[in-house]
Amino acid sequence: MSSYKIIDHEYDVVVVGAGGSGLRAAVGLAESGLKTACISKVFPTRSHTAAAQGGISAALGNMGEDDWRWHMYDTVKGADWLGDQDAIEYLCKEAPEAVIELEKYGVPFSRTEEGKIYQRPFGGMTKNYGNGVAQRTCAAADRTGHAILHTLYGQALKKKTEFFIEHFALDLLMHNDKCQGVLTWSLQDGTINRFRSKITILATGGYGRAYFSATSAHTCTGDGGGMVLRAGLPLQDMEFVQFHPTGIYGVGCLITEGSRGEGGFLVNSEGERFMERYAPSAKDLASRDVVSRSMTIEINEGRGVGKNKDHIYLHLNHLDPKVLSERLPGISESAKVFAGVDVTKEPIPVLPTVHYNMGGISTNYHGQVLTKDANGSNKIVDGLMAVGEAACVSVHGANRLGSNSLIDLVVFGKAAAKKAAELVKPNSKHEIIPDSETQKSLDRFDKLRNSNGSTSTANLRSLMQKTMQNKCAVFRTNKTLQEGVNEIKKPWEGLSDLSVKDRSLIFNTDLVETLEFDNLIRQSMVTMASAENRKESRGAHSREDFKERDDNNWMKHTLAWHKSGSVDIDYRDVHKHTLSNDVQYFPPKARVY
Repeated sequence: MSSYKIIDHEYDVVVVGAGGSGLRAAVGLAESGLKTACISKVFPTRSHTAAAQGGISAALGNMGEDDWRWHMYDTVKGADWLGDQDAIEYLCKEAPEAVIELEKYGVPFSRTEEGKIYQRPFGGMTKNYGNGVAQRTCAAADRTGHAILHTLYGQALKKKTEFFIEHFALDLLMHNDKCQGVLTWSLQDGTINRFRSKITILATGGYGRAYFSATSAHTCTGDGGGMVLRAGLPLQDMEFVQFHPTGIYGVGCLITEGSRGEGGFLVNSEGERFMERYAPSAKDLASRDVVSRSMTIEINEGRGVGKNKDHIYLHLNHLDPKVLSERLPGISESAKVFAGVDVTKEPIPVLPTVHYNMGGISTNYHGQVLTKDANGSNKIVDGLMAVGEAACVSVHGANRLGSNSLIDLVVFGKAAAKKAAELVKPNSKHEIIPDSETQKSLDRFDKLRNSNGSTSTANLRSLMQKTMQNKCAVFRTNKTLQEGVNEIKKPWEGLSDLSVKDRSLIFNTDLVETLEFDNLIRQSMVTMASAENRKESRGAHSREDFKERDDNNWMKHTLAWHKSGSVDIDYRDVHKHTLSNDVQYFPPKARVY
């Protein structure tokens, strides 16, 4: 056995990740009386949920008529018909109760004059099945994620969740196709920790840092997805990567869609509000894929702004300064710090920037991870769940609507906790994990830690990010994607010549970044291969050589496995059935992009 010091722990359920979905799962598990551990590589309130700005969607109807069925219609349509309708129905039905629950936990939502939760309009959110704009997005100014995260962390502490902070999750401990726990490296004391659990819930967030320009924090390295791929399990719909229309030019820092919900608008170099041409009804509140592509077309056709004509202006300077200070204080501050712009007087320079991963770990709406059995049928992976951006339920399909991510976190975090409580008997006996499973993970850890080649992790990461940014962006072609499939192999092969200078075990950031790169490069390869394989345009996947959505051949989820540097692809049916059967939405005629 390894010379590393190994500390053993036993819990009913272990949650990996302490963002919104992980903390909501942890709170639900603790309320159910299950002995729960929550593992996080950063302090919980530094999780990326804190960066979510605009709000959380729920058909409360506080500021106009609303209905969960309208929310469901918008979500199915926004997903470009690739979302699973049973999961979407569950999300939209449960959303109002989930938001009221957050309010009772203590989230300080902004209020109307009557004292109700304030709701703002958001892109793609309509009433009466597309006839009119719905004010559905509940907001705490423009710091909604921050408010939710801090509140849930307080609730988790109150309910006696045990936290293991600054622990880097290395690998799932699998035996006989069942997950029996997880292995972590403590950055604080250098120990290896082995967590035995009846269920492991992955809430590790997205992998936005696979790209050069992203709104994601540098910690968003898809560690759960990397562990799942190494465990021989598939990821789903990885070709669908959302570009947020408004990242600050040159920095990538997010400017919330809520700024357009409050009345902001985009203009080109001719001073034209060009979204009126591309989306005459929704205009600047069209869905994110539409706005991102429209901005890119304007730039490509020479109507960008600035010295190099390579970005667009977002105007908020016509809005009442009181509205800006009350409802968009964080945006005003970010624009000043990162762009040197006073939003009351000048427009913000913006550019589409990688923002969200619709794809992830394949699950059902209970959060249980899915794979395929030997006969090609869907199979639940015992002992393993995934929630949040790490998971693909799939409620977002080919394109997520703004403000549906935060509601996804809390609804499915709660759903996973509820299902775990049904499956796990508190304090029941744990199965023995063979030492060979632990050793397999430690061998990989040891190999990376002692890498003695000539190429730094930073160089490999830069090569990966630029390849993804250039070859798998807003517009895609067969040529760029095939080049990308070949070029993304170079940073993967570079692992054999890797150089890690720092061999210590305490707060070794060189090794942390190397482990994160190992997770990122696997997911990058899977994303590139999945995008090259899908011969249609749908949602965020826009191909210039296949401009139409092809429901006859491609109304299916992509499943992708990473095996020793190659990618295997299979498919899973989209769920067109619903839970109650009183609503059902079928796709209209093919859409041209």
